[in-house]
Amino acid sequence: MQHPKPNGSGERRAYRIDEAAAAIGLSRSTLYKLIAAGTLRSVKVGGRRLVPVASLEALLAEGDR
Repeated sequence: MQHPKPNGSGERRAYRIDEAAAAIGLSRSTLYKLIAAGTLRSVKVGGRRLVPVASLEALLAEGDR
């Protein structure tokens, strides 16, 4: 399924929780725990919680340290 890419660059800027979890190979509950701990940034838009791609990249970069 193709999702719209509103920034015009062809890349997504944020993912829903389930998409973010699948993208980095973690469970939804682990993502929610990371959000609650302040380790992973997310934004709430209406009733939907989104995880910016930059936050996922920062989380993965932290794992390298």
